[in-house]
Amino acid sequence: MARWQVLLSEFDIVYVSQKAIKGSAIAEFLASRALEDYEPLSFDFPNEELMYVATTEEHPWKLNFDGASNAIGNGIGAVLVSPNGDHYPFTCKLDFDYRNNMAEYKACIMGIRAAKEQKIRTLEVYGDSALVIYQLRGEWETGDLKLINYRRVVLELLEEFDNITFNYLPRDENQMADALATLVSMIKANKKEDVRPIQMSISKVPAHCCNIEEEEKEDHPWYQDILRYVRNREYPEQATENDKRTLRRLACEYVLDGDILYKRRKDQVLLRCVDAVEARQILEEVHEGVCGTHANGFTMARQIMRFGYYWSTMKGDCISYAKKCHKCQIYGDKIHVPPSPLHVMTSPWPFSM
Repeated sequence: MARWQVLLSEFDIVYVSQKAIKGSAIAEFLASRALEDYEPLSFDFPNEELMYVATTEEHPWKLNFDGASNAIGNGIGAVLVSPNGDHYPFTCKLDFDYRNNMAEYKACIMGIRAAKEQKIRTLEVYGDSALVIYQLRGEWETGDLKLINYRRVVLELLEEFDNITFNYLPRDENQMADALATLVSMIKANKKEDVRPIQMSISKVPAHCCNIEEEEKEDHPWYQDILRYVRNREYPEQATENDKRTLRRLACEYVLDGDILYKRRKDQVLLRCVDAVEARQILEEVHEGVCGTHANGFTMARQIMRFGYYWSTMKGDCISYAKKCHKCQIYGDKIHVPPSPLHVMTSPWPFSM
């Protein structure tokens, strides 16, 4: 190529290298990997009625089971967990005498049958009974005659699954199935009446006040629920009967004067309730203001109450603010108290001579 460039240079001809073209690149690739035998291309789709190809599940279904047998009754519980994390609980009360291991087998059978009805093909079974798990895995022998029939039923159900494994799980990690079995074993349900499903909800904050840390982001103060009840006798929307009872008990300690809410102490002294913004200003002024002495958290809380102010997390906020004070950490006295509490060592009992 260099020789041709030199020869063509006298004729005012400029050589430019060719850029990569998709068509030529594919042709060169096929030419470098040519086949000896000719293979004709087939443009016919083999499965015209096939709409989509289903892939196997990366995360299989899980089954947690547990049984409970006590003096009150016998119950079993099982929880099916989908690959998406959805929980499907199952529970049953046993009206005849069962031993603990028999109840564990019965709970496992109930859970596997429920998975079979859902047409689940891959299943991971978890239980907190080492005896049942290792017997189903074939590592332990089944010597009890009463458990042989239960093991046989489980092995017959395994033929309906493509892949099923049994894994031992500690009791602390199997709380939901354990709670279901224990609950149903202690309930005396009337057979003539239908038992309504149990709804379980998690309450993150109490009904009588709001979190003071989140108050700065929101418009309502921590005493909003108490103020609403004292003024209009209204409860929060999601308050339970226990929350309503607690709110009524707390409201007896508060007094409303116009738009200002006061907290009544045991000595009948009224303390004005403040929000998060005012509480932050009071902490700064009392601790390191003009008259501030950089006192500890408990002293700050008592001083604020003598000044006539109050909020629900006052003591904890004062302790936290004093710990975060930079000047207190630098110029404060060194603490000589040992890290562990001291115990009095009494002298041994004197021996009689």
